[in-house]
This record gives sequence, structure tokens and C-alpha cells, in this order.
Amino acid sequence: MALPRLDIIIVNWNSGPQLRRCLESIVPIDRTGFQLARVVVVDNGSVDNSLAGARGLDLPLTVIELGLNAGFAAACNAGTKGSSADYVLYLNPDAALYANSLARPIRFLESPENKSIGILGVQLIDDDGEINRSCANFLRPRHIIAHMTGLNHVAPTSFPHHFMVDFDHRTSRIVDQVMGAFFLMRRQVLEELGGWDERFFVYLEDVDLAYRARKHGWLSYFFAEVSAFHRIGGVSRQVKAARLFYSLRSRILYAFKHFHPAVTVMLLLGTLFVEPVTRLVYAAFGNSPTTGGETVRAYWLLIRDLPFVLSLAWTLRHHADTSARALRPAGR
Repeated sequence: MALPRLDIIIVNWNSGPQLRRCLESIVPIDRTGFQLARVVVVDNGSVDNSLAGARGLDLPLTVIELGLNAGFAAACNAGTKGSSADYVLYLNPDAALYANSLARPIRFLESPENKSIGILGVQLIDDDGEINRSCANFLRPRHIIAHMTGLNHVAPTSFPHHFMVDFDHRTSRIVDQVMGAFFLMRRQVLEELGGWDERFFVYLEDVDLAYRARKHGWLSYFFAEVSAFHRIGGVSRQVKAARLFYSLRSRILYAFKHFHPAVTVMLLLGTLFVEPVTRLVYAAFGNSPTTGGETVRAYWLLIRDLPFVLSLAWTLRHHADTSARALRPAGR
């Protein structure tokens, strides 16, 4: 019987030496029970020479240079295009594999009793050796309202975050969503869903994919028996204002795609008029002018991009099950 085949897709954007460390970690992994068909690095217009670190390794490596920052979802689709593997692992460049990070998860997915599991994540270990709280519940309006008003800070037990922070991540279980830093999927699921939705430039594209998979009958599973390394924040720590802008932008788009229209309008108004005040007050009481400045910059980017965001929102409302590829990407 032929072994199941695996492709690993890594989206790179100015990740520096992290990309090299990520690729080096793949070389010695235990490949018992599967064949590593391809390792694909998709570069989103990096200018830091990080691609130089992708050369000279004993890997079935393919490098795709997009020439611009097309966004995470678009890069994932570009890396997956033409794949004939049974499984696809989307791996962040700020992550790294351990020896057993893949053999056991793939063996688990190959078991007939697990045929309904379409997406799998593993324990993610940070720089301090601690387990990341990487699983989440599907994003709902109450989570967004708690976040934009600051109630999740004032009364976290009554207004919990959608991340499963109370789950210690030491046991395996079915969850709504696993973090996209280590996102192992059956290629069959990707084909059914039409790939990643490229209207999400970055953030919440993994939540959207997991939610659409669940609607198609596929489960997400957190596999706690093995782990991988993940540096919290990664490259996004370099661009905090842009990170907030894209987070708000994706949240608006997610609401338009998955929530009732009346709820969506309320959340949009709250995002534009309530949340900036909450964030600035929080920054003032925290004596953090830098955070305040980043908030102002992020909201300036959001207001400037709002006409395009709303045009995307229209396509999300009326074409929710398509990936809307080839739309103009927003710039960082």
C-alpha cells in the first residue's frame, strides 16, 4: 500500500533567519508512515533576503516568489496549487518541528475511526517552554462586543475571549478551531471548500476555513500527544499598527460573511466609533503613548481603506462560499 503523501506550505514575509530555522527543523523529522512530497516556500515580496536561508537543504523544496505581499490566504492557495498530496501542512516560518511532530498526527488521521477529522493542530511550545493557548471557539458577536468595549478585561469570567484560555491544552479533544501556525489538513477538505478565502488578507482566515469545514461536516482536532515550537507574535511584532489594522479589517469581513446583517452593522459601528475610544482610554490609563499612537495609526489605515473593505464585505455577503481570488490585495 502506498504511503500517504504530505506537502508542507510555508508563507514567508520578511521572516529573517526564522525561515532557515523552520526549514532546518523539517530535515530530520521522523517520516515513518508518510512520504514528504513537497516543501513549498511562498514568498510574499520579502525585502530582507530571508529567501537566501531556503537554499542548500536536503528537502524536496520549491520556492514561489509572488513579487508582492498578496496576503496569507492568497499565498496559501498559491502554495497548494497543483498539489496531489493526501495532506497539507500550513506551517508558519516562526514555527519549527520536532522529530515526532508529523508521524503520529498523520497516523492518527489515517485511522478509519478518525475519518471525519479534517483539520488537526498540535501543542505549540513558546520560547519559555510553555504551552501556547492556541485553540479557539468560533468567533461570535458577543466575543467582538466584549473586546471592543473592554469588558473582556474588566470581567473576563463573564465576557471570555474566544480563545480557549481556560483549556490547559494538555489533553486531546475536538475543538472549533486550531491556530494556523500548525494547520494540518486533508487536501480533500481544501478541494471541497475551494481553498482559503483570499478576501481575508491576514487574520481570521484560519477561523473562516475551520468554520466552513465544520459546516461541511469536517471536525477540527487538537492533538496534544506531540508538539511543535512557535514563537508568539513572530514577524507581526515588527508592525504593530498594521497588525491592529488588519485584525480590525478581517473582523469586519468575518462579520459580514457569517453574522446576521443587523448584527453586522452594529458591530461595524462599534468598531468605528466605540472601540477606538476604549483603546485610547486603555492606553492613557496604562501610560502608554506608543500604544495610543499605534491605535491612531491603525484606525487611520482602516478609515482610508474602508471603501474597499465595504466592497469586499458586499462580495462576502452575496458570495460567502467563494474564495474571491485575484481581488486587489491591500498593501502593508
